[in-house]
Amino acid sequence: MTKPTRIAIVAGSLALLAAVVWHFAKAENDRAESNVSAPRSEPASAHKYTNRLAHSKSPYLLQHAHNPVDWHEWGEEAFAKARKENKLIFLSVGYSTCHWCHVMERESFENEGIANIMNEHFVCIKVDREERPDVDRVYMTFVQATTGGGGWPMSVWLTPDLKPFFGGTYFPPEDKFGRRGFPSILKTIAQAWQSDREKIIASSTEVTRRLQEYTQVKGSGAGGLEQAWLDKTYEQIKSSYEPRYGGFGGAPKFPRPVSLNFMLRYHARTGAKDALDMSLFTLRKMAEGGMHDHLGGGFHRYSVDDRWHVPHFEKMLYDQAQLVSSYLEAFQITREPFYADVARDILAYVQRDLTGEHGQFYSAEDADSPLPDNPADHAEGAFYVWEDKEIAEAVGKEAAEIFDYYYGVERGGNVREDPHGEFSNKNVLIVSHTVEETAKKFDKTPDQVRATLAEARTKLFAIRSKRPRPHLDDKTITAWNGLMISAFARAYQVLDDPQYLTAATKARQFVKAKLRDEKTGKLLRRYRAGEAAIDGFADDYAFLIQGLLDLYEAGFDITDLAWALDLQKKQNELFWDASGSGFFSTTGDDPSVLLRMKEDYDGAEPSPNSVAALNLLRLSQMLDDKSFRDMAEKTLTAFAARLQQAPSAMPQMMVALDFSLSKPKQIVIAGKPNAADTRAMLGVAHEHFIPAKILLLADGAGGQAFLGQRLEFIQDVKPLDGKTTAYVCENYVCHTPTPDLGKLTSLLAAKRP
Repeated sequence: MTKPTRIAIVAGSLALLAAVVWHFAKAENDRAESNVSAPRSEPASAHKYTNRLAHSKSPYLLQHAHNPVDWHEWGEEAFAKARKENKLIFLSVGYSTCHWCHVMERESFENEGIANIMNEHFVCIKVDREERPDVDRVYMTFVQATTGGGGWPMSVWLTPDLKPFFGGTYFPPEDKFGRRGFPSILKTIAQAWQSDREKIIASSTEVTRRLQEYTQVKGSGAGGLEQAWLDKTYEQIKSSYEPRYGGFGGAPKFPRPVSLNFMLRYHARTGAKDALDMSLFTLRKMAEGGMHDHLGGGFHRYSVDDRWHVPHFEKMLYDQAQLVSSYLEAFQITREPFYADVARDILAYVQRDLTGEHGQFYSAEDADSPLPDNPADHAEGAFYVWEDKEIAEAVGKEAAEIFDYYYGVERGGNVREDPHGEFSNKNVLIVSHTVEETAKKFDKTPDQVRATLAEARTKLFAIRSKRPRPHLDDKTITAWNGLMISAFARAYQVLDDPQYLTAATKARQFVKAKLRDEKTGKLLRRYRAGEAAIDGFADDYAFLIQGLLDLYEAGFDITDLAWALDLQKKQNELFWDASGSGFFSTTGDDPSVLLRMKEDYDGAEPSPNSVAALNLLRLSQMLDDKSFRDMAEKTLTAFAARLQQAPSAMPQMMVALDFSLSKPKQIVIAGKPNAADTRAMLGVAHEHFIPAKILLLADGAGGQAFLGQRLEFIQDVKPLDGKTTAYVCENYVCHTPTPDLGKLTSLLAAKRP
């Protein structure tokens, strides 16, 4: 995981400060004999050790509950111990489906010798970054600033007052290839704390001061919001495009749907054909690649190579949600069934494997899987890969030849670069030839090939389903459920399949029942095993509000819009910076979180500021509330300096800017919610890709009454001659209302301002 290069702005000065510890590391390097050869602890099932993490609900923390390390959770108990014993803190941050987190646990945290060093010299704290993104964000900023990169597991050393002074990511268990091993670093840092404590304290204090200074975001006074910023974003993203296999940037390749969101909207605004072509080609190549699970649906986290072939095999809910929206928008623009089919495929995976019994969405599936012939051992991707003989035995020789040709299966395995020998004789399925090419080679019709492939996939999926499954992280994260509610709501809008509206509605009901404090209206971050905990962060509010707005525009339950409005007010109360504009990620109520930051980087997940700005703009249009538009524009201008310097780091923020610079189409459908002519009108409205669009239903009942309290003009909107009628408006000035589907199509197809 790598954050934008803007972090490098402070890298030089912070790296110099962090070099205090490296001074000691270098001095000791020649005489280091710290390779720890003590045996690994017994398997967790034997429970030779049990630490405090056994009481946690976090799947990640529970994975470490039987390490010999004396782990603490993030909290005052650990902090007080560090202060009382005047010990440094070793902070380890990761998540339960992280491959390299598992590796470091097996190599180091299960090693009794290494654990003894940790326990003797440090207070050791383990944090689930998905539950506590606030803690992760502070120290990841430090690690990126001082090392130039970041990722998980994240390893950071702190003074007893929680200030960082040295950190990194994965460390190997021994010194080799000129790289310091984890025990060597532990001993060196412990010695430095004993011999030169004041330098470390001074360094950590200066590092923290500089980070606090750097992470302050205030309006730059850079003038008005301009389309030129959109043009610059487009040029920057375009310059990183990789034309051979699609995607933006080289290996490892991440899907990063936020970039696609922007490019599709830039095409809609300007007609730039290459913005569309780059996006469509990228979506197609991703879907054809091994990053896409061709048997079970859904997408893995990223590809380690440049052709989307060999993935990092974890599956994250937030990726599924955002990619659904990208493929749906591609379908709206092109009407090519391919893109709709991929969206359905992702949704089917989520419904089958990431949905709880009450409709809530789980967080992720692991990169590692138990080996089919030895479930006690694990390997990355073991659940997903195939030997060619397994396929032949399952589907028969003739079908296997067709399947192998289409999906690139080879006798010795099809993974070219395999430095750790993980995929010897294994195949990661990837579309290597088209159906037409396959039909020509085997003298079949395309339909015959499709039938053969479908039957083979069904057989292989059934066999795969009997393999030991990857670990499921079954916690429910409010923010990610918000993203997935959006995906299902939008799928219902575009594909008109009622099961998707049902899925979105059930998830919303779960979040409202289990992750909302009824007395205060505040959101909670996480639910698992009967417990809801951790105050919600800005992204929990922003992503859920977005989901509720999309759900309202799908099912027109006015309570969704009303709750979105209440949550927006609560988000403004808890996170808005009245002096500098924009939203903090945290409330600032937790003194253990050193930095109250404003997230702006649109990475694997969009930043809460980007999503909040767009939410505010939509609510402003839906409810004729100028104050919301003012807040949205202040949010955009708060990040003006960064938007102008590196806009490609914030493509979702630019989506909000695009909306702000547009004249949104307000589409009001007057009719009974479930009437056939109403459904037909809504089908036309959803058929078109209209980025700056607001859709309202004048139902002649409670929904219209709620809207009418804020939108005066909607009070008089009604069906004409008893027929469902469409009102297409801009700034609440409407074209002649029409009950005619063809006329509505013409009005919606008009080029947007």
